[in-house]
Amino acid sequence: MGKGYESADDWAALLASGIILYNSYLIFKPALSEILDEDIHQEFIKKIRTSSLKVAGILGTEKCYIRKAGMMYHVDLHAIVDANISVKEGHTISHRLKDALKSEFDAIENVLIHIEPNS
Repeated sequence: MGKGYESADDWAALLASGIILYNSYLIFKPALSEILDEDIHQEFIKKIRTSSLKVAGILGTEKCYIRKAGMMYHVDLHAIVDANISVKEGHTISHRLKDALKSEFDAIENVLIHIEPNS
């Protein structure tokens, strides 16, 4: 642009650096959240809880934690069942729940079920 605008190149470089740094932050933050196992899967947890209630013998759910490994999810779920059933029956219900969740959600690689008695 001529004389007097020599510093404009410096200012443009600073502005471009700021834009690059901001975009780097936007890209890095979700990746860092997954590495640190942040609780960022609330919508997926709601879907898992709703789907769990469709399985016969499941009265409710307590805790549900999700970790992501690569492109797949690992679910840790506490399922509430009738306190008066046998251990074998609770085991059968947990397998049905695990199979149901894995078949409904392709992104789930593994489900760890903790059976909790209702009070």
